[in-house]
Amino acid sequence: MERLLNVTTGLSVVLLVLVLVSLRRAHIRVEYSVSWLLAALAMLGLSLNPPLLHTAAEWLGIPGSPVALLLIAGAVFLLMFFRFSVIISKLRDDNIALAQRVAILEFHLNSVRGRLPEA
Repeated sequence: MERLLNVTTGLSVVLLVLVLVSLRRAHIRVEYSVSWLLAALAMLGLSLNPPLLHTAAEWLGIPGSPVALLLIAGAVFLLMFFRFSVIISKLRDDNIALAQRVAILEFHLNSVRGRLPEA
């Protein structure tokens, strides 16, 4: 179990650094980085605090702490991926609506230009 906790700690630190560097270079927006930072901090907290992880495993009814750690990590990231899927779907719908509005404006602009006498 110690090896799993060490690997999880390392991956959490790498994720934290990666998100902070991406945020600093403006590769990721602040509102999205908060979710990643919270997930990385939660995983870091669980991997550095075995009694907390053991309590979480007991509360979830899971016999082993490593399985609980992987289950919690999977659940956190699954929820994050669902949240981002909802955001992407909304952005896609907004993009379609915007393209339709631009097409309508172009149609009206062309119809107005067609009615004006040419100089």
